[in-house]
Amino acid sequence: MPRRLTITVPSLSFGGAEGVAAMMANHWAQVGDLVTLITLDSSETDTFTLSEEVQRYALGVMQDSQNLIQAVFNNRQRVRRLREVITESQPDVVISLTDRMNVLTLLAARKANWPVLISERSDPRHHPIGRLWSFLRKRTYPRAAALVVQTHGVFEFFRSWMGSSQIEVIPNAVPIPRSSQVPVVTEQTLNARSPSNVILGMGRLSSEKGFDLLIDAFASLAGEFPDWKLRILGEGPLRAALQSSIDERGLQEQIELMGWVADPELILDQGELFVLPSRYEGFPNALLQAMSRGLACISFNCESGPAEIIRAGIDGLLIPAENVPEMANTLKHLMSDKTLRKKFAVNALEVTQRFSVTQYFHHWDQLINQTIS
Repeated sequence: MPRRLTITVPSLSFGGAEGVAAMMANHWAQVGDLVTLITLDSSETDTFTLSEEVQRYALGVMQDSQNLIQAVFNNRQRVRRLREVITESQPDVVISLTDRMNVLTLLAARKANWPVLISERSDPRHHPIGRLWSFLRKRTYPRAAALVVQTHGVFEFFRSWMGSSQIEVIPNAVPIPRSSQVPVVTEQTLNARSPSNVILGMGRLSSEKGFDLLIDAFASLAGEFPDWKLRILGEGPLRAALQSSIDERGLQEQIELMGWVADPELILDQGELFVLPSRYEGFPNALLQAMSRGLACISFNCESGPAEIIRAGIDGLLIPAENVPEMANTLKHLMSDKTLRKKFAVNALEVTQRFSVTQYFHHWDQLINQTIS
């Protein structure tokens, strides 16, 4: 008998949580479940595509609030609309992704008979959501049927105040390419790949992703390695500031902000190195994607995620968080050592088994079925 699953997420715009929500909806619809996906934003901002089998509701209630009174009013409206649409979907289980969305969904579920599974996508030890939202999170999260986190560090954070509530650790899977035209990468693929002098970064252009630190590190090496280029995929609020930093250094020929890309795997396949310079993470999809494409990877050892993905010295290197001189030294080391890059690239491909989509959905299906029963 098919399950009735309703997923709530702020939008299907840029971002890891949005991509995961689309992947979950499409997978469960494909295996025969009756899936509804609800976003607070309108469908005009979508960058991720849903299969025709997924019932979609785009509420269009993401307008900004100018003051506290307006914020309270807007969120009451969001909770009311969520309750109406979720009730209409007649779910066996509701699955919510991201912190504030979790709070709103749990408020909408008050006095309802549908259980809610909530999923934290970032690291609450470093990702502030404001005093009021933090208060509401502490009040509402214990009502969830279960909380899903991505790392054991975040598990310990929530366990300290959620008491006997069920908390499950389910790491991200290697994202499924959006296009069927994206080939699988194998060791044979890597052997046939033309060498390049391209370093890649990917993610939202925001402070926590640390691309300013990566630009600083690369800039210190640009004169010594004039044939190397740095390309950063993604969009975000710091685009103008990052571009100004590039322009001030006169590095427009070596550093490029490529914007959002529909099939990032095809760009990753053109690279030689991948760098994750984040100040903090949840469980970085970008790093999983890069390793699955056979790139030697360097990451700041930030909380949380990178140290659970990279096997230091086997398929990449971890360096102290926010240490720009060490980042520059590590980049220089790998830029100068083709043999080590090749070793890391080949070993990185094992990430597709270590964090497989099959394992990911096995864990989620177990939790959903347990909740329903």
